[in-house]
Amino acid sequence: MTPTLADRIDALLPQTQCEQCGFHGCRPYADAMAAGEADIDRCPPGGSLGIARLAALLDRPVIPLDTSRGVEKPRTLARVVEADCIGCTKCIQACPVDAIVGAAKLMHAVISDLCTGCELCVPACPVDCIALDPMPLAQADDRGHADAARIRFVRREARLQRELARRDEQLAMSKSDVAAPTARNAVLEALARAKARKKDSP
Repeated sequence: MTPTLADRIDALLPQTQCEQCGFHGCRPYADAMAAGEADIDRCPPGGSLGIARLAALLDRPVIPLDTSRGVEKPRTLARVVEADCIGCTKCIQACPVDAIVGAAKLMHAVISDLCTGCELCVPACPVDCIALDPMPLAQADDRGHADAARIRFVRREARLQRELARRDEQLAMSKSDVAAPTARNAVLEALARAKARKKDSP
């Protein structure tokens, strides 16, 4: 299958899924650029090199990074400070690529090879136990790492959609279960009234 323009743009993005661009992940940003609805200057992790690559692909002039979205800086890896972790799972819920493992009331840990450096876990942590360490340049510049992050993001989004659909289905079933006795009671009351009328009629 021939890659679309959005595919080719997405392939140039760092796949941090950090949302600094204002979109929910790299692919929606790529779609917006392909449609001419977003400029090429909204990705701080991609930085000036990313802007230059996007400009070459889209035949647009190179422009400075929109610093209202963030500043260009070295990529980082998240690390949970074990002694301070309370096992609240908020960082797990915030991670867009499932790079954090753990369970409720148990210590969490970041799988550094999977971390994209999005930093979304930092504000999510209520006890400030996420530290940021420098990401090795080999990991930051590796397209294989970026491609793997894209796949994990897509799989996570699909899983969350399935879980949401399942919750909606369970909610609908619970509502119908509550409504059923009410409906049965109404039928029984109607039958009782009909019997009473028959009894009272001459």
